[in-house]
Amino acid sequence: GMEDVMDIWQKKLPSQLLAAINAGSGSGNLALFLRDILTEKEITEIAARLEAARLLDSGASYDAVRAATALSTRTIARISLWKKQGAGGYAAVLAQLPISNTHHSHISPAPAE
Repeated sequence: GMEDVMDIWQKKLPSQLLAAINAGSGSGNLALFLRDILTEKEITEIAARLEAARLLDSGASYDAVRAATALSTRTIARISLWKKQGAGGYAAVLAQLPISNTHHSHISPAPAE
């Protein structure tokens, strides 16, 4: 269940990954590390998840989020669920992003197909 959401970091390899991300972040090499370890597609996908979380925070509809990120409705629903019942990571990180100050910005609806 969601109460066990942090258990993954107790495992050896995920724990090592987290240590590497923390080390890269502290040394200014995080972009280099992420570029090496992830494909462009993975970077784009993870970035889109963060943007979806930010848009959901600002009150955007699933349709608006889908139009802006090209993520599936199912993925957007999962992000919404994790924002509510996950580890609190989306909220913690979004609060530190300069872009999160645009909370009440108007999201124009996607044009009808």
